[in-house]
Amino acid sequence: MARTKQTAQNHQGQGPKERPRGAVALKKIRQYQKGSQLLLRKLPFGRLVKEISKRIRANMRWQASAIEALQEACEAMLVTEFELTNLAAIHARRVTIQLRDMKFIQQIRLIMTGSKIPGGRAG
Repeated sequence: MARTKQTAQNHQGQGPKERPRGAVALKKIRQYQKGSQLLLRKLPFGRLVKEISKRIRANMRWQASAIEALQEACEAMLVTEFELTNLAAIHARRVTIQLRDMKFIQQIRLIMTGSKIPGGRAG
């Protein structure tokens, strides 16, 4: 019985902790940025790279290390893009990202760098 009273006393006036909107998503993004494991599977990504490269030039060969480096760069870019998109959604007081958030980030990038694509150069 004393245990019940003690538990009731500890939880008086305390509800569940409220987090700011999108905090969980931002935490997940930071976790992915810190980690070195790949998010996409290697084989499907490799097939996609080879399929796209066939359209450009037939009989193109790829080293495994080249595909892995390309995959790491693509995933880093995607994580950054989603982080910025998520921040735009949070700024609009929403939790769910929408297409207009991605377009908004593209517009800002176009104004700041002169390119719509991440890492693109003005030209």
